Amino acid sequence: MTSRKPDEQLARNSRLRLVRPQSLATARRAVTTRRTRPAPRPPEGTPAPSELARQARVVLADAVRIARWAAVERDPSSSQLTERSQQRAAAALELTPLQVRAGWDRARLAGLVELHGDTARPGWRLRAWDRDDMAVLRGWVALFDAWSLVHPAPEDVAPTAVAEVVEAVPQVLSLLQLSAGPVLVPLLLDLLQQRVAELREERCEVPYGPQPDLPEAGQEDIPVSALLHWALQGLSAVGALTLDRGRSATLTPLGNWAVWVKLEQICVAAQSPAGNIEQSAEDMLRGCARLTPGPARAEYRAWLAARTVPSAVAELLAVARGEDALLRGLAFEALRVVGAPAEAEVRATADEPSLRPYVLLWLAEQEGADPEDAADVLTRAEATWLWVDTAAAVADHGEPELLLRHLDSAVQGTVPALLEEVRAGGHPRTVQVLVALAAAHPDPALAKAVRRAAFQVHTGDA
Repeated sequence: MTSRKPDEQLARNSRLRLVRPQSLATARRAVTTRRTRPAPRPPEGTPAPSELARQARVVLADAVRIARWAAVERDPSSSQLTERSQQRAAAALELTPLQVRAGWDRARLAGLVELHGDTARPGWRLRAWDRDDMAVLRGWVALFDAWSLVHPAPEDVAPTAVAEVVEAVPQVLSLLQLSAGPVLVPLLLDLLQQRVAELREERCEVPYGPQPDLPEAGQEDIPVSALLHWALQGLSAVGALTLDRGRSATLTPLGNWAVWVKLEQICVAAQSPAGNIEQSAEDMLRGCARLTPGPARAEYRAWLAARTVPSAVAELLAVARGEDALLRGLAFEALRVVGAPAEAEVRATADEPSLRPYVLLWLAEQEGADPEDAADVLTRAEATWLWVDTAAAVADHGEPELLLRHLDSAVQGTVPALLEEVRAGGHPRTVQVLVALAAAHPDPALAKAVRRAAFQVHTGDA
């Protein structure tokens, strides 16, 4: 009876061929699929995500049309629509130039168009618009967050007063959400005035002693009332609420859902067991490893909001250079929340071997690539290095089943090819990853080949 080497047996056994390679964008998130916090349920009566996405598509219909027209017809070297382009778009889309300008601004705010320096490019959300409901909802939430830019404030009101009202509006939205129905404008005005007064007191802006140059208390009601009207109009313009002839306001299903999402994010951040927002980047990321992706992004945003961009980016990159592969991946997820302001610092690390695959994926997504397609920018060697790094994160923090599932995401077509390229990749955790994989795999022939490869790497045997 003849015998074959383990690699030859594997190559001839069709049962041991790897399945079709999965996206590395999915593979690098494999370790985060094991979570302990259940996803919260939206309030009873909230429409299904598909219905909410349909409503969001209606709100942003003109913005999508203009973004798609601009992706083909406009001058790509400019971040703005020229007057000539506006006229052409208006004629082609049967809109007024004013509608074109408004739609272009909405497209930028919703991430349908992304700015890279002085150049505007179609965003990945535009390409995913018809097939990805969550991409649509995230785009609409970005517009919802920017309501004060969609509907400019009155020019005759001081910028500080505008900023106070913008900061106080979440309190108004919370009341609307809790009321689950129409709320009279006078009640909203009373709440807004109270919240503005609280904000001024928190900033120690309460005047002491006689203040002859300040307006009487009754005079302050006029700008706050005007700004409430402006805020309600702005929120109505983005589809978050409806107004009944200026007498009452009611949240739309989209607006109700968005306010609930924001409140859930605040609760998750407040209940963070390690106090993540006040911690170092490393401790914050370790805390976020226990969260599902949505709450984790909310935690990243809160942590970033308490720091300057340069210091936050530097701290995240320092963690990414460490030995924990899980924290490396999470650091770049946090850097995705930072976005364009981090580009210079991230790009400067592209020559560091341990960071290069993550940097290239991050830059590709910043330049508009769909996250599921971004892995195309990696060479075969870089993709293999990233596969080993992600496997190290799974081996350290996941379960054996996850490691076996991660095996299916390799770009190589067979186990022998994977082992050959992994041995040549030079990743410092190669031996540990191969040993863990051999221990987890139920097939004796494959486990034997993997252990042999681990021994060869350990001893330096080519």
